[in-house]
Amino acid sequence: MEYALVNGEIIGRSEAKIDVEDRGYQFGDGVYEVIRVYNGKLFTAGDHLKRLVKSADSIGISLPYTIQQLTEMIEELLSKNNLETGNIYMQVTRGVAPRNHVFPAGNVPPTLVAYTIRAVRPLDNLKIGVKTILTEDIRWLRCDIKSLNLLANLMAKQKASERGCFEAIQHRGQDVTEGSSSNIFIVKDGTVITHESNNLILKGITKDVILDLCGKNNIPVIERTFTVAELDEAEEVFLSSTTAEVTPIIEINGTKVNEGVPGPITKKLQNLFEKEIEKQCGVLVR
Repeated sequence: MEYALVNGEIIGRSEAKIDVEDRGYQFGDGVYEVIRVYNGKLFTAGDHLKRLVKSADSIGISLPYTIQQLTEMIEELLSKNNLETGNIYMQVTRGVAPRNHVFPAGNVPPTLVAYTIRAVRPLDNLKIGVKTILTEDIRWLRCDIKSLNLLANLMAKQKASERGCFEAIQHRGQDVTEGSSSNIFIVKDGTVITHESNNLILKGITKDVILDLCGKNNIPVIERTFTVAELDEAEEVFLSSTTAEVTPIIEINGTKVNEGVPGPITKKLQNLFEKEIEKQCGVLVR
């Protein structure tokens, strides 16, 4: 990565600096997005940028750029860094001001940073599936805002990693919410079920693509809360995220799901999702 975007300007990576009193650094006072890149093209960028603006609005940050301007800037960054496959990370904070818990008064401009990350598709996980654990969801009650406050998510992900697992499936009491960095789906009686998009989960862009694909391909789907017991009894379980795409879950807390192999509906959705990527970004290298 040779270049980064800082406050509307594309500059050398080594020149990209943020003030020590930036509120993102001091308080986690900001929001972010990650956009996937395939074949040098942005995937579902418009939806991600709309969510970025919505998240910022939700905490009182007004972006000084339109979605069109943001798109043009990250496309230029993408080109300058010659990224074929990977991600663009974008972060917006409330800006630089003397440390104070109260929002700064006056016209403090927000800080915008973006950079590219080279990353290949997780083909082994997509083919074989991943292991997960269950953990109590200890996060705040505005998980629909894609904020920088990810400490609880990191603790859950670390717990999973220490047990040799890819993801931690979170639950509040007996109700499953989502993964530490993913949305969770189960298949019950041939129907795909995932948590409704409310304040307890992040409304995933990949999740929305999956829901749309289900509707267009006669796959029954319901958005509702499901329980840990339903998770344990599910015919299939899978997760979705920008970077993980549609990943089968083959084990939860040491217990196999569908005899430890990806299920037929999961594999069908993987195929449909790949076709959607190719529709927007061109033929994928497998």
